[in-house]
Amino acid sequence: MPLRRHHLLAITLGFTLGCAGAKPAATPSALERVALVHGGAGPWAVAGYRMGDYALRQLGLPRGSFKLEVIHHSPAKVQYTCVADGAAAATGASLGKLNLSLVTAPSPEDVVTTFRNRDTGQSLTLRPSASFVQRFRDVPREKLGEAGRAVLTLPDAEVFETVTP
Repeated sequence: MPLRRHHLLAITLGFTLGCAGAKPAATPSALERVALVHGGAGPWAVAGYRMGDYALRQLGLPRGSFKLEVIHHSPAKVQYTCVADGAAAATGASLGKLNLSLVTAPSPEDVVTTFRNRDTGQSLTLRPSASFVQRFRDVPREKLGEAGRAVLTLPDAEVFETVTP
């Protein structure tokens, strides 16, 4: 079901519309969060969401924390940069908060995202797994939503892997 403008507003504000004494809205799903930030929920953006969600748990940080820094390295090509939007949707990192940045990398093999706790210095670098890249490289536009839903159900190891220093 496509999100309508008033649905997006309700999700963003955290209230249901048209109710006296507005009640908190249901928490948006992962796919809705990705679509709110990215405009759609294709496989690469959903992979970024999965990576960001995992990183928050590993670093012990809540969504929206100013302590988190996210640095995404990728070529300036849409499917690879989509990961950054997914990571932003999961973590709440943003350009405006100065805790999200994009670094141009020379090739698709260099796509990595580093999540760092600014207070402790603890960091985690993740990249799309080889099986993810093989399965979801160049998905046709009309199949992006279906592929994004599939990525949401895969085990972590089929979506991303940790890069060891």
